[in-house]
This record gives sequence, C-alpha cells and structure tokens, in this order.
Amino acid sequence: MKRLRKMLDNVEPLFVKGGRLERFHAMYEMVDTLFYTPLDVTRSSPHIRDSIDLKRVMIMVVFAATPCALVGFWNTGFQANTAMLAMGIDATLGWRESVLALLGGGHDPGSIYDNFVLGALYFLPIYAVTMAAGGFWEMLFSGVRNHEINEGFFVTSFLYALILPATIPLWQVAIGISFGVVIGKEIFGGTGKNFLNPALVGRAFLYFAYPAQISGDAVWTTVDGYTGATALGISAIEGIGGVVASGLTWSQAFFGQMQGSIGETSAAACLIGAVVLIYSGIASWRIIAGVFAGLIIPVVAVGFIDSANPMMAMPWHWHVVLGGFAFGAIFMATDPVSAAQTNAGRWVYGLLIGLMTFVIRVINPAFPEGIMLAILFGNIFAPLIDYFVVRANVKRRVQRSV
Repeated sequence: MKRLRKMLDNVEPLFVKGGRLERFHAMYEMVDTLFYTPLDVTRSSPHIRDSIDLKRVMIMVVFAATPCALVGFWNTGFQANTAMLAMGIDATLGWRESVLALLGGGHDPGSIYDNFVLGALYFLPIYAVTMAAGGFWEMLFSGVRNHEINEGFFVTSFLYALILPATIPLWQVAIGISFGVVIGKEIFGGTGKNFLNPALVGRAFLYFAYPAQISGDAVWTTVDGYTGATALGISAIEGIGGVVASGLTWSQAFFGQMQGSIGETSAAACLIGAVVLIYSGIASWRIIAGVFAGLIIPVVAVGFIDSANPMMAMPWHWHVVLGGFAFGAIFMATDPVSAAQTNAGRWVYGLLIGLMTFVIRVINPAFPEGIMLAILFGNIFAPLIDYFVVRANVKRRVQRSV
C-alpha cells in the first residue's frame, strides 16, 4: 500500500489545477479516495465528526445487498441446471461452458458449487457492462462540471444489475443504465439532486422499451427453448392455486428458489440486508414498515371479497415473498436521496408505495409486479409529502406559541 500511495502522490501534480491532465482530476480523485481517506476531513471542533463518510455508506449498502447477490447466483444456476435436466439436453452456454469446465463445474442442480458458478457467470458480464457504460457517463459529467465522481454510482450499478433477468442482452444493459444515469440523475445535477431512483429509472426504461427481453415466460431461465413463468405471472392468471400447483412452496419463495430477476427472489436475504441497513442507520425502518403495511393492510381487507380476479384471493404472506417486493421495499424505497426525509413523511411515503403496489398488482394485474412503478410514483410525491409535513409542524408550533 505504501508503494501505491507513493505512485499516486507522484502523479498527482498532473491532475491538479494547471496540470496537463487537469480535466481528468475527477478520475484521479476517485481512485485516490477509493483506497485512502481524503485529506480534506474535519479534525477539530466545533464540527461534528464521524467515522463514516459517503464512500463507507455506499460500501455498507453493497455489503447489505451481497446476500441477495449470492442467493441470486445460486438460484440462477439452479434454474438453468434444473431446466437442462428436465429437457434432457447438453449445455450450450458458449464461453460460459468453457469457463465452467475450467473451474471444475458442471450442470448438477443438486450441487451448490455448480449452481453458484453458473449463476455468477451470468451476473458478472451484466455488472461489468453496467460499470463500463454507467461509469463512462459518470466520468463524462464529472469532467465537464469539474466535480468529483460520486460514490453513489457503485450502489446504483450493483442494485441495477441485481434487478435484471440473467438472459437480458448486454447492449440493453448498457442502454438501460445510460438512461438511468443521464435522464434519472445527471440532468438534474447529479447525485443528491435527483428525485427518482436511477436504477429503477433504467429498469423501467427497459421494461417499456424492450418488454420481450425484460418480461414473459422465456426470459427467466438461461436455457434456449425452456419457458418458466414467474410466480406472480402465474398468480395473475390462475391465482395462488396455480402457484402451489406449479410446485412452488412458500418456504422456497421466501428463501429465493424460484424464477425471477437475479437478485430479487430471496426475501430472506433481503431481510438480512434490512437488519444491516437499519442497524447502521442508513435505511429508515419507518419506510420499510410503511411499505409492508401499505401492501398487507389492503390485501387483508379485500381478501374476503368474492371476485373473478384471482389476485384478490392471494394471502398477504405470499404477496411479500413473491416478485421483487422485499428487495424494492428494503433497497429501493429507502434510497436516502429520492425518499421522504421527515419521520412522519417516511410513514406516508412508505404507505403510499405499499398501497400503489397493491393497486398495480391486484386491481390491474396486467402489471403483476407493481413495486418498481410504485416506488417511482412514491419518488415523485416524496418532496410534496415532506412539504406538507413541515408545514403542519410549523403550524402546530405557531399555535403553541400563541
């Protein structure tokens, strides 16, 4: 590390103001602060000092989402190997087949190692393209504005890659993250000034621009010719009875053994992440509780209604483990930039997202997922919610002072 520190110090004059590479100072600062604490830190009173900065916050979020990624690797490989076993075909995975064989892996769905390695081989290219395309736009805008490259993109890129299906074409991955970073964040001034979650903006763009590659029965398993609908897709047509008839149990859904996007399937892994984020003070428990309550309360309230809509009869404990609901409630809705900032506002914001998820999932089952659009809807209203909360607080204080 001393050698790296010396090398960075030697090239620093090239990147400071007046240096030949001044326009690339943002890139130098990004590398330097990735490995070392920046020099411009608060060291004396009267300022409040803390051991955590923005970079460490971002690292903590990635750490909290890692269980979702690990389960996602295994589940992606498990679904692929199970499909190949069911169809009685040999794997035709191209370069992945060669790498899998080189690493001593095979296609045994009962092997944790085989499943994990195969799933990782699908996730890593998606993440690499996300980092390359999104990082390009981050560096471009930082260079033009002469700003530092913000660490928020590390979280955006990781979460964005986790909410994509393993079969998505890589060029669409690049287009989606480009749209999310540029349209969802940079045109509003960059990190801290965006009012929408950039990862969800990119995912929503792909959902509506390329629906064939982001939804449907054939996109969730990485085997040509094999189709497997998500549990929410089945329930929208056949209800919970169809989900159970397909062989999926609640415990499998809870732990993440089902069709879905790479990192969204495991509610158990999401809850582990929630504990980390709440304990570290990064995520608001009020938002998480509000989102869950906003979905569960109306589901329970309409459960007794006799309706031709099969989604009306789905129990609440199935709703919270299917699709990306838990992942969205814990990692997306709690985004500190696009979420509500007041305590009372966080409750309202969370309840609104949960309620909108119910409306989209149950009332309009043409979009069986719901949570993605609900969070973006909540992002739009978050500033307005905070405004009315602050106004109400000011009004109460004025009345007490009279």
